[in-house]
Amino acid sequence: MVFRDKGKEQRSKSEHRCDYREIKAQEFHLCQSGRYASFCRCMAGTKHDIKQQQSTFRLELVRAVPQGLIETAGSTFAMYVAVTIFDVPMWMKMAIAAAASLGLLLSLFTVQMVRRVGCTVNTALVLIWILAAVGFSLAAMSGASAQVYLIGVCLAAVMLTLGAPLIAQIYRKHYTNKTRGQLFAVSGVVRASTGALMGVILGNWLAGQEQNFHVIFWGYSMACLIMAGCGMVMAKVRLRKTDRLHLFDAFQHVHQDKAFRKLLGCWFLLGMGNLLCFSLFVEFISNPTYGFELNPSKAAFVTSTIPMLIFVIFVIPWGMVFDKMPFYRVRVITNVFFLAGILVYFLGGNYLSLCIGIALHGIGRSGGNILWSLWVTKFAHEDHVGEYMSVHTYLTGVRGTAAPIFAFIIAGNLGAETVAIIAAGLIVLSSALLWPELKAEWIHGK
Repeated sequence: MVFRDKGKEQRSKSEHRCDYREIKAQEFHLCQSGRYASFCRCMAGTKHDIKQQQSTFRLELVRAVPQGLIETAGSTFAMYVAVTIFDVPMWMKMAIAAAASLGLLLSLFTVQMVRRVGCTVNTALVLIWILAAVGFSLAAMSGASAQVYLIGVCLAAVMLTLGAPLIAQIYRKHYTNKTRGQLFAVSGVVRASTGALMGVILGNWLAGQEQNFHVIFWGYSMACLIMAGCGMVMAKVRLRKTDRLHLFDAFQHVHQDKAFRKLLGCWFLLGMGNLLCFSLFVEFISNPTYGFELNPSKAAFVTSTIPMLIFVIFVIPWGMVFDKMPFYRVRVITNVFFLAGILVYFLGGNYLSLCIGIALHGIGRSGGNILWSLWVTKFAHEDHVGEYMSVHTYLTGVRGTAAPIFAFIIAGNLGAETVAIIAAGLIVLSSALLWPELKAEWIHGK
């Protein structure tokens, strides 16, 4: 039998009624002061933001499929077709390797143009991806003309990288700080899985009928149009409109933000080292000069399938690391994988070392892809993310335009191994310059 203290129960009920009256009184006071309405709007906005994030994430998963297909063009097939089918001269190889970087170079002006015109970020991206589709269509219709093929491939590559700052602006607006890296990583898995699968399929298909490469580029064109459709239905993102066009205004952040300025310098060294070698990945295994001369199937396996599979495995862990680990620590860890991958790939001397080297480099790329795409969201105010990113992509374009020229000249005179050693030195220097920030993170962590 349980004995209850009725007096205690009555006191408890009385206290409960008292608490309830106090809560209602506080609510009335908030309502009278106007803060209650503000609180309700804040809660409603939070629910809206969550729904918007979910909607954007679903569309990004859809967009990741055609984007994964398109990435096989940049990683393998655009250069492979140029080298093995058209046998283009050196300057054309340089142009194809540098085209994407030219788009990054021009991306400095993308955000400023959107601000001046007053259109949404989505509208600008849709237009850019439609122009990329036009470029791939030109390549598909090139027939036996290397010049038309070059124009089409380069136009598509420029357009696909031109919108990088705008995509970063969408991520900053629609994804929360706590989940941005992980959501980006999940869509990255879909993108990389598609790229790995299509790399195998297209490589085997092209091995049997090399002269009929045009079908592949029609597929790339359709993929660009699907991406444009995703951008069109995504929740609109607007930037503050300006009355005048200030093309170089984004550089004011370089002067004002010391941490941003130093990171840009370190990233320039790292990126130059990486891009020197990236320019030669396909050339190194397809040109008989270097002793490999792999067929389309093996070339696609090394330069597309392995990196994409590695990306699938490691990108989600890297996304979690990006959200939770101090930034500079993540930056240096990825640099170590880049360094190891480059040295093994170019200095190993056999097919196994190519596979191991590209796998190590792929681990670095899976983390580096997240860092490259999202790092400005950790440093910039929401309205300035696009401007920070445009400076970052502009400098990526500068080194990306120059790197293929230096890479092919040095490789032609001193060998690809020399390029790898120079690149390794630049990556080591980039990491060493971040030692003060890395040390400060460790001290703060302790």
